[in-house]
Parts: sequence; structure tokens; C-alpha cells
Amino acid sequence: MDLQINDFYHDASRALLTLYRVFPRKTTLYVDDLIGYHEPDEYGLPHVRHQSCLGTLLWLGEEGYLRHAGTLHHEALEQAVLSEKGFLRLSARIGDAALQHCSLPANVPSMRSTLARQLQETLASGDGERLSQLARLLFNASQSGSGDTV
Repeated sequence: MDLQINDFYHDASRALLTLYRVFPRKTTLYVDDLIGYHEPDEYGLPHVRHQSCLGTLLWLGEEGYLRHAGTLHHEALEQAVLSEKGFLRLSARIGDAALQHCSLPANVPSMRSTLARQLQETLASGDGERLSQLARLLFNASQSGSGDTV
């Protein structure tokens, strides 16, 4: 898979989980908190990696996974909160077939396995392939919960 797609999955997952942890409160999503600090270029423009992360945050807003009041320069999204769509996708239980596909340990009951929990564990483990699989579940409406209204 292309590196920028892996970065996209990582950035989107971290951003949405950050909002999930504080839901329903609004918060400021700082790019540096999600990906670490990247030195601007010699002209003072944000690093390409920084721009990609900000682009991911804006895309999540455009696609209805989150709402926000605007950007804080190139640094953050202000007053960000999960939308109904984002909340329902993250809180959805992952079905048995998806659990098997993601190679979860046998002792993890599917009834307790939300997509948010699996994304969090996968980010902590650093398993890029599993993160890609889970992120595709997140962005695939037919597998991520049937209650999307957004």
C-alpha cells in the first residue's frame, strides 16, 4: 500500500479516537499532537507530512465524520467534535467475520469489540496491516453499522 494512504489511516484513526475519548465535548485537534512536530521548510511553510495530516482532518469534516468551527492557521481544527456518523462508526461492534479477518485473539469476545477499541489497540501495537483493515471497516458504510444518517 502507498505510504500516504498508511499515513492517512493512522492520522484519521488517531484524530477520531481523540474525539471519541472526549465525546460529546468539543476540543481543538492539533496536528502536532497527532503526528509530532515537523520542522517547516525554509520558506516557513508547513512540512508535507504536517499538510497531509491537516488535509486528513479537513477531509474527515467534509465527509461527515466530524464537525469543526474552522482551522487555527495550519496548526489545528478548532471546536472539533464527532458527528453522529463518526460516533456510530466508532462505537459499532465488529462482527465475527471482521474479527477473524483482523486476527483478533480468541479470548476477545465479539460482543465487546467496538471499532474504537480495536483501533486504539492496533495503534498501540503498531500493526500497520491491521490498522489498514480496521480503517477500511471505518470508512466502509456497508460494514460499519447500519445507522448512518449523515
